[in-house]
Amino acid sequence: MSQIYESSLFDDEQQLEQPAINLDAFDTATEHWLDNDSWITHIHGLVIGDDELMRQLSTLHRWEQRRRWMYDRVVDEPRLTHEYRDLTTAPAFLVALANTFSDYCTVQYDGIWMNWYRDNRDSTSWHADRPANTPATAIVPVLSLGATRRFLIRPYGGGPSTAFTPAGGDVLIMRGRCQRDWQHSIPKQQKPARSRMSLNFSSTEQLGSQTATGTAPHIQNEGRQEQVRAVGQSSFVGRTVHRGSWRPGSAPRVP
Repeated sequence: MSQIYESSLFDDEQQLEQPAINLDAFDTATEHWLDNDSWITHIHGLVIGDDELMRQLSTLHRWEQRRRWMYDRVVDEPRLTHEYRDLTTAPAFLVALANTFSDYCTVQYDGIWMNWYRDNRDSTSWHADRPANTPATAIVPVLSLGATRRFLIRPYGGGPSTAFTPAGGDVLIMRGRCQRDWQHSIPKQQKPARSRMSLNFSSTEQLGSQTATGTAPHIQNEGRQEQVRAVGQSSFVGRTVHRGSWRPGSAPRVP
């Protein structure tokens, strides 16, 4: 596996491996079928240096603690969020990731929604991503950074769940009718955990004419939201590239 590293996105004395995309990871991707119409592709180790990427992302401006209605009161969401509705405004490395997913999945990704789970107490309840749940089928890549947390998916409305445990740098790609017939969550856990981030890549192309501009995925049925605070600020420039046996522009991986 060959590597090409460029300069760090920030000047820092911390000796963490710089972020890079490992295209070789596509060659060992595994498929997990939920039913005849829904499946998940697990790509192990697509991003190298995920701890450093998460550290850099944590310094971005406009991480927000959002609020939503729960029954008869407004509560803080147990996570921080950040989004790029317009991919052209995202950091160059995230644009490179989106372009890599676009080539691999043959879908044009133009938005990113990010969740920051600060510790084991942060979570996301059962949901489908919107507007990805609008079309009959959709392909939604989710990149994990940092600590390993359980990713659960179950039939819409309830039923037995299937557990995935993506490591930092892994990608889960929800395919077929995962957004229509299934719901997923990141549950709280008792065991202490370090921070984790998830990056959800969205595509207005998959929505056809229903959406005219880039919109990052939001959580379905979590109620009305309002932004209440921002965390951190920084510029974010630069990019890294990896070369592997799979090349952008070659045939996509399909089961």
